[in-house]
Amino acid sequence: MMDMASRKQYLRTLLERYLRARKRQKGSILDEYCRNTGQNRKYVIRKISRLASTEPRPPRKRAPHYGPETARALEKLWRIFDYPCGQRLRPLIETELDRLRRLKEIEVSAQTAEKLKAISPATIDRLLRPKKQAWKLHHKSGAKGPGLIAKKIPLRMGPGKSLRVGFVDMDLVLHCGSSTAGEYGHSLSTLDLGSAWWEAEVVMGRAQRRIFNALQEIEARSPFPWLAIHSDNDNAFINGQLYDYTEERHLGFTRSRPYRKNDNPHIEQKNFTHVRKPLGYLRYDTPEELALIQDLYRRELRLYKNFFQPVMMLQRKVRVSGRPKRTYGPAKTPYHRLLESGQLSPEKARELKELYLRLNPAELKRQIDRKLARLYDFYRKKKKRLITVDPYKKQVPSMVTFLVSEQSELGLPD
Repeated sequence: MMDMASRKQYLRTLLERYLRARKRQKGSILDEYCRNTGQNRKYVIRKISRLASTEPRPPRKRAPHYGPETARALEKLWRIFDYPCGQRLRPLIETELDRLRRLKEIEVSAQTAEKLKAISPATIDRLLRPKKQAWKLHHKSGAKGPGLIAKKIPLRMGPGKSLRVGFVDMDLVLHCGSSTAGEYGHSLSTLDLGSAWWEAEVVMGRAQRRIFNALQEIEARSPFPWLAIHSDNDNAFINGQLYDYTEERHLGFTRSRPYRKNDNPHIEQKNFTHVRKPLGYLRYDTPEELALIQDLYRRELRLYKNFFQPVMMLQRKVRVSGRPKRTYGPAKTPYHRLLESGQLSPEKARELKELYLRLNPAELKRQIDRKLARLYDFYRKKKKRLITVDPYKKQVPSMVTFLVSEQSELGLPD
């Protein structure tokens, strides 16, 4: 029999061959060692594991499938389409990459283009993770209760579940900055539940006549006929003028329960992604600012959001072990959802297709950025001082600063 030193030396001699061998060959090497030394097989396996953990093993490297050119093109697509997640960017790459190549917005080889079309949403998120982290580093009124008119309007419990086109949610977004005193702009935001088609108008103040006119303007601009509208309990919506209009037009009219934002979550989400995200939380109260916002809503922003921003819709929600499990459908743009719904007239469908083919998403994004830069220039000139607040964070003023800045409007003594 071998002594301990001989067994150790013998084992080290076999170790390199054992680590390089396949599974069946490893069994033969173990049998040989146990037969010659008389040691237990399990003991030998543990001993080899300890020795192998101390031996330096060359790292396994696999050649990357998506190289730097693919990563650069993916980042450019991500910026063109306003920083979507991988699930929303994936269908855009399939439908818009060839168009962007023809428009000379992205210059990539045919091989890279094929890789981009075959990339998965998880891989998109993984490749863009460093860029997303850097981008995040670089970059929260009460309403009166319903009155007599509201009692005529039925309540809608929970989010709307209709898949038909024409059921529209609407809400107001205030551009008051850090103070609700005086007059300032209000964005009327509307969303079709069946297709996620979004439209908006901006008005000065919250007068019922102005809100009503803005709503009519949005309805005339929509590519589909309205079947019903839904709002919260804001008096700008719950009034006799709008109620009589819906009765004359035979439109459905529902409202959410007081203090229940979850009754209209879809429009609340679009208030952030489509209004707050581009415009921020600053106060816009001059004709120049509101005219520029109105132009943005009627032109570039609505085209960009409706034609080139995919939306994922909830298909099923179940509870598993007490936890909600949600299943979402594939991400599609509101434009594609409208065409697939089959509820558009042939003339309107042809008109939308011709408009889609004329659009350049990269140029739309550049025009939106230029107009937003002009909007912030108007704001800086209005303030006549250096802006120290972040336009993308809610402005919650301290009481002293608020009172001093609003003395003239509130009529406080100097």
